[in-house]
Amino acid sequence: MPQSDEFEEKYDESDEDDGEIEIGKGRDLPSHEHLDKVAGASADPVKDYLKQIGRVSLLTAEEEKDLSERIEAGLYAQHILDTAEEGELSFEYRRELQWAANDGRKAKDHLLEANLRLVVSLAKRYIGRGMHFLDLIQEGNLGLIRAVEKFDYTKGFKFSTYATWWIRQAITRAMADQARTIRVPVHMVEVINKLSRIQRRMLQDLGREPTTEELANELNMPIEKVEEVQKYGREPISLHTPLGEEGDSEFGDLIEDTDAISPQDAVAFSILQEEFRQVLGTLSPREAGVIKMRYGLEDGQPKTLDDIGRIYGVTRERIRQIESKTMSKLRHPSRSKALMDFLDN
Repeated sequence: MPQSDEFEEKYDESDEDDGEIEIGKGRDLPSHEHLDKVAGASADPVKDYLKQIGRVSLLTAEEEKDLSERIEAGLYAQHILDTAEEGELSFEYRRELQWAANDGRKAKDHLLEANLRLVVSLAKRYIGRGMHFLDLIQEGNLGLIRAVEKFDYTKGFKFSTYATWWIRQAITRAMADQARTIRVPVHMVEVINKLSRIQRRMLQDLGREPTTEELANELNMPIEKVEEVQKYGREPISLHTPLGEEGDSEFGDLIEDTDAISPQDAVAFSILQEEFRQVLGTLSPREAGVIKMRYGLEDGQPKTLDDIGRIYGVTRERIRQIESKTMSKLRHPSRSKALMDFLDN
């Protein structure tokens, strides 16, 4: 069986322990740029990605040490290149430094690519918690990059042991930041995840959903705190969630829009607008204009006396007089009767 297929089988297996992760060996890995593109290369991007990363060989402890030394040498060489004054370095020395810096980057890519399967093995534990699997892998890869940058091979740790912490941290923090529509603090996400694990285990043991009291006893937590965590843990549901076997309706179709205007009110409002236009038509253009601007009847933005005065080139007092006189006209029964019928209703 091809070794990439062996890895896919290992990926599919359940893995609940928190110890070091052992993964099957593979062969040569394609370029890093190619891996960035592979997720969109087929109808099954996850399977495609797993096949690609399953081709790189795992590293021995000696190979990890060699790559780490090259990375460190490359970083040091790049630091000298970045800080040296112009003309300070000889041509030969600069060329040696550039070679070392480039070799360090190649070593970094090699160390990263040899541990991409570690990211997948860790990311699969967080499937079903609000983020797509490929997104979990992407975030885990960022943690892996951080681990490569901070790894100190002189302390004698295996790189996979060291990288596991950084990968998990990157994934869990990304889940806290991105997986929820409503932002939940990282520490609360950890409590929510713990509660979910306990709830699943008790469901298997009891054969039913555990009560809030049972969860509180198991977690040694007040009932009120458990209820609060459960409230934070609820995921919002999209209004566009399809319903029914045909999926021809959405969840939002069942929710009443309390702000929506009823058809009857919409018709009445349209008639009221027409009646009001007719009433304003009995006024002079200036009187109608002052009322429209003063009460924002056209653009919804009421204007001050000063604003209207500047438009007509008169004082604010003159506009106030026009407004007062016009309102008296509008209150006359000959004009107000039609409008009062709407107010009464």
